Amino acid sequence: MNKIQHSFNLLKNFVEKESFKGYDPYDGLNSKLFNAIPFFRKSRFLRLAWIQLFKRNPINFRKIVGIKKEYNPKGLGLFLIGYCNLYEQQPKEEYLKKIKHLSKVIVNLQSPGYSGACWGYNFDWQARAFFQPKHTPTVVATSFIVEALLRAYTITKDQVVLDVVISSAQFVLKDLNRTYDKNRNFSFSYSPQDSTQVFNASLLGAKLLSQIYNITKDKSLLKEAKKAVQFVCDHQQKDGSWSYGTLPFHQWIDSFHTGYNLECIYEYQKYSDDTSYSKNIEIGMNYYLNNFFLDNGASKYYNNHLYPIDIHAPAQVVVTLYKLGLDKQNKQLVDKVLGWTIQNMQDQKGYFYYQKQKYFTTKIPYIRWAQSWMFYALSYRLKDE
Repeated sequence: MNKIQHSFNLLKNFVEKESFKGYDPYDGLNSKLFNAIPFFRKSRFLRLAWIQLFKRNPINFRKIVGIKKEYNPKGLGLFLIGYCNLYEQQPKEEYLKKIKHLSKVIVNLQSPGYSGACWGYNFDWQARAFFQPKHTPTVVATSFIVEALLRAYTITKDQVVLDVVISSAQFVLKDLNRTYDKNRNFSFSYSPQDSTQVFNASLLGAKLLSQIYNITKDKSLLKEAKKAVQFVCDHQQKDGSWSYGTLPFHQWIDSFHTGYNLECIYEYQKYSDDTSYSKNIEIGMNYYLNNFFLDNGASKYYNNHLYPIDIHAPAQVVVTLYKLGLDKQNKQLVDKVLGWTIQNMQDQKGYFYYQKQKYFTTKIPYIRWAQSWMFYALSYRLKDE
């Protein structure tokens, strides 16, 4: 336990020194150089290639091409949850100040012009399926931030924060697109600008509605959440796994999105008292624990090969097991995973690496993808004590 506490203290010192700002694996299109060339900026292929160049490169060229360290709203949300965990363990004024500060920054970073509070990322993002301009809100970013603000509200009782949280349900209900199946169940889109069926994203929308229901007791929120949960559970494989989504190039199975799915279905079940998905959770959890973690504690990204070892994977298993109440019975696994991760993926300066490949490690200290996730995860492990 001392090793985990020491690791967390190093990380906490690092992120506070950086004022919670940093780079992101996908922030390549923030480059001043890239944006100064109109032909580059307008080409879908070049946008995608430029992002991948920076995402996959173990050497950080961001300063050279004019990419600045910035706040990432989702990252701030994860840090906020971490400080709420610390405050609930030990109500220090230091933690309370951070909770109030981060809550204020997050509220001010909302994406305007939508039906309810929502958040996106601080960079343009070209995926294979769609293009997202900077600050385009996504259900993924919004759901994590709403959870963070809810946690903050329980501590600060700030009515402004609560009003923002409640309004976010309207973003999910009115601004996201829906893809229906033959039974009129549906998948929420990733953002208002696409119609993809990404299972974890849709479930995060259902989770958000369930959490807002717990405040307002508006049963219509649970009705819509159930349809989204049913859609994803209908796409679960017999072995308990899920692919990332329905598109042909979304057919991989990975660790942390599996963890998201389990957490979201469980959260819906907790707030709705609808236990009809207990079997889905059970077989999904069995698949998760039996396919993504090695005996030495290393965490696999994909179900069918080891590399890359991505920092998201060990972070998510800590949170998933804690939230599903399975942390005690899997304590040995959690500590083995964290032990390996701290030993192999934490720098002496306190930050965590992004990914380990077979022949090299990307050590760039990404603020959202690595630091916020490990801060979030380690705070749950410390809370567990």
